[in-house]
Amino acid sequence: MKIPSPKILVAEGWKDYALLDSGDGWKLERVGPYKFARPEPQALWRAQSNPEKWQVDARFSPAADEAEEMGRWRTTRPIPESWPIKYRDIAFHARCTPFRHLGFFPEQASQWMWANEHIRPGSQVLNLFGYTGVASLMAAKAGAQVTHVDASKKAIGFARQNQDLAQMQDAPIRWIADDALAFVKREARRGRKYDGIILDPPKHGRGPNGEIWRLDEQLFDLLSSLRPILADRGERPTFVIATLYALRLSHLALTRTLADALDGMGGEIEAGEMALREDKSDRLLPTALFARWLRR
Repeated sequence: MKIPSPKILVAEGWKDYALLDSGDGWKLERVGPYKFARPEPQALWRAQSNPEKWQVDARFSPAADEAEEMGRWRTTRPIPESWPIKYRDIAFHARCTPFRHLGFFPEQASQWMWANEHIRPGSQVLNLFGYTGVASLMAAKAGAQVTHVDASKKAIGFARQNQDLAQMQDAPIRWIADDALAFVKREARRGRKYDGIILDPPKHGRGPNGEIWRLDEQLFDLLSSLRPILADRGERPTFVIATLYALRLSHLALTRTLADALDGMGGEIEAGEMALREDKSDRLLPTALFARWLRR
């Protein structure tokens, strides 16, 4: 399968989120009515203003062992446990988590919109490592029947809260707490097929039964395991979207792995980086790698 030239996807269409500044290892963001400062290892350039003087409602302080990406938020005014925001016509909760995340990843908006372009009424979509379920809600809103899988029961609880906030209680979404790789292999044995698969695997983690996940050792196995559950060529497009936040990998490594895993299935791959644009400037902050495959 031919490896394409890289693309840069910039998330557009946000009203409740903005990247205000970045640099000196930090990023300044607005999420709804609140402003946050978070460490950002890819922001190697100079910020437009001194990060130490940013007027924020909360600043994330990493723990001593940054390998775990844990720490604490230091607030300057009360912030609720969660608060509602919206992308397009889908509402969901933002929240300050101990893993420095804010309950969603704004750069993923470019993938949500691309998936929706290829979803048809009745499309079967599998969202692996689905986290708080925003991609699942977007796909269901576009007409898909969604299977959402995450190893964390707590994350699935947050996803269900998002479903309620979006007033999509009747949306055809199955919420499943399971190890992603084990689930995919069981689906293959069951003969299940999906028109679209979305996955955002972490660098490392554990399944609900103690299963160990290591991205650098198991990514090819996971991507190869998608082959038997991808729908055969038919009236609906078939797609895979893979995104990675593992900084030491490259988009080429992800693309080559996906291309080898789906070799012989036809279709086309595109890949590159996802980014956020600073408000009122043209500076881009790289956030993640992506590779996606489409067969029409």
